[in-house]
Amino acid sequence: MSRLEKYPKYKDSGVEWLGEIPSEWEVKKLKFLGKIFAGLSDKKGDDFSKEYDISKKKFIPFTNICNNVKIDKEQVQYVNIKDNEKQNKLLKNDIIFLMSSETLDDIGKCSIFLHDGEFYLNSFCKGYRLFSEEAYPEYINYLLQSKLYRIYFSIVGRGFTRINIKQEYINDLFSIRPPLQEQQKIALFLDTKTQQLDKAIKQKEQLIKLLKERKQIVINEAVTKGLDKTVTMKDSGVEWIGKIPKHWEVKKLKFIIKDKLKYGANESGIEYNKQLPRYIRITDFSDEGKLSEKNKLSLTWEKGKEYLLKDGDILFARSGATVGKTYQFKKSMSNEKFYSFAGYLIKAEADENIILSDFLYLYTNSDLFEKWKSFIFNKATIENIGADKYSELFVTIPSIIEQKEILQSYNKETSKIDNAIDLQQKQIDKLKEYKTSLIDSIVTGKVRVCDE
Repeated sequence: MSRLEKYPKYKDSGVEWLGEIPSEWEVKKLKFLGKIFAGLSDKKGDDFSKEYDISKKKFIPFTNICNNVKIDKEQVQYVNIKDNEKQNKLLKNDIIFLMSSETLDDIGKCSIFLHDGEFYLNSFCKGYRLFSEEAYPEYINYLLQSKLYRIYFSIVGRGFTRINIKQEYINDLFSIRPPLQEQQKIALFLDTKTQQLDKAIKQKEQLIKLLKERKQIVINEAVTKGLDKTVTMKDSGVEWIGKIPKHWEVKKLKFIIKDKLKYGANESGIEYNKQLPRYIRITDFSDEGKLSEKNKLSLTWEKGKEYLLKDGDILFARSGATVGKTYQFKKSMSNEKFYSFAGYLIKAEADENIILSDFLYLYTNSDLFEKWKSFIFNKATIENIGADKYSELFVTIPSIIEQKEILQSYNKETSKIDNAIDLQQKQIDKLKEYKTSLIDSIVTGKVRVCDE
């Protein structure tokens, strides 16, 4: 068993943002402990594949770094590398940094590679390889996960639409280190504790998954059957929709919106200003469709007014990692006065004489919408969905009265599910917060690990 207590003596680290450290600890820049090496270079889109390909080599995608303190060797993609190519291979104990990201939250994130075999890192990353015997790789990796170092990376990150950090900011980063044996002890202790916390988190995430599956069933029944389970059904005439209630209609999206689908502004955005339209991007939405208050940007009024959003507008993502996802804009999302939207989003304003915005948004969260995307692309990699394709989307349409009844029933039933999900998520957040706090307090010397 181990316990935590403060160190007997502390000293000034000599680095303002690090503050005091235990008296026996040292401070040294990372460039004196190891060296940085580059990720893949001179590659084209055709060189990469998400699916297994015997002719290609494994590489670590950025999501593996963002989501794991230690690289998961199963979460890989594939890249074409010729025999005579000079590309940097990963070695065991290499630390991988994310050098470019769409958000400050992810910039500078790192993960340690603890495996054998031939692996490469992608072009958005840099590798860091320790050559000093003074530093234990797994301790350094934990150190870089701490709040102090995450704040550092958010400060040195530069850019609006994409955040980048320069290699020099890693080289010149001060590391704080106890004696080697204590580094190993700290890493072992944190391995044990974080595994316990991760197990508890995973169990709650699994429960959330089951709750979301239940919610998905409710959504699917709402947009394919309605409330009357005994209603007579008919063939919809659309292969991927199947049967629908006999009194429902099926119409293409272009016939149930007030105007043509509209593309957003192709601008990079400017520093956020409350007096200007807020510039909404895909990355501003959470997985639950809520609008984030982080990393805000604005557009000038002259440009932004052409792309203003109305209450209930539905935004369709047309490219990137979130292609095919939808978001509903609500003025209640925040107190800001103006909103505009980015070029990789497409806006639809529902004609509420035909379909309610809430019902259309519900439909785009159903399995029918997912079937449509699979049908359109015939299971191929989805890279872009333009307005021309979205316009042809078939939508099931009950009467307005029935839509209101369906939505009322749906909201009542799913509010309980949402509350249960929210409770589990809050508990997960607390566990993650404790995990972060535990790592931070130990690797920065606020407390030490003692044997009982």
